[in-house]
Order: sequence, then C-alpha cells, then structure tokens
Amino acid sequence: MILKVVVLFALAAVAEIGGAWMVWQAVREGRPWWWAGIGLIALGVYGFLATLQPDPHFGRILAAYGGVFVAGSLAWGVALDGFRPDRWDILGAGVCLAGVAIIMFAPRVPVS
Repeated sequence: MILKVVVLFALAAVAEIGGAWMVWQAVREGRPWWWAGIGLIALGVYGFLATLQPDPHFGRILAAYGGVFVAGSLAWGVALDGFRPDRWDILGAGVCLAGVAIIMFAPRVPVS
C-alpha cells in the first residue's frame, strides 16, 4: 500500500505542478497558448489521480498532497527553472514530507 500511495502522489505532483507550470509558461513567459490548454488538461488529470488513493477521505488525501506539492514544486523549479533552494527551502520541504508521512501512514485507531 505504501508504494501505491507514493507512486500516486508522485504522478499527481507531475500532473499538477507540470500543468500549473505550463499555464505559467504560456501566460508569463510567452509560450504558445496551447501550452496553457495542455496545462489545464494536466490539472484535470491531477484531480482524477487523487481519487485513486486507497484512503477514502478527501480531506486527508488533499492535506497530505499539500506537503508533496511543496517539495515537488521546489524540485520542479530546480529541474526546469534553474531555481536553487536554500537551506530553509530544503528544511521546509522536509517538514512537509514528514507531515505527509504522519498523515498517510500513522496507525489509526478505529472510533467506536
């Protein structure tokens, strides 16, 4: 199950961050407008991928994904925009990923 959660979060991150980046590129960097259209499709794919997570709780999945988005956005910036994170960016991303792990993988006690 852990592998499935991690893979789905990684795919969702590529779809959402990539889609948002493509819209950014079209609007702010002068790329063709069809880039924005592809970006919007990718954002829709992100929304679908979230539904494939094994946990049934929308709020939990989206809250945890927020931490993945933070770390993934920084990594995307490094890979594609020449961004160089400082130690605070890296520390913050680590804290977010620790939060993801707690939210998604902490043992749950059933409420009776």
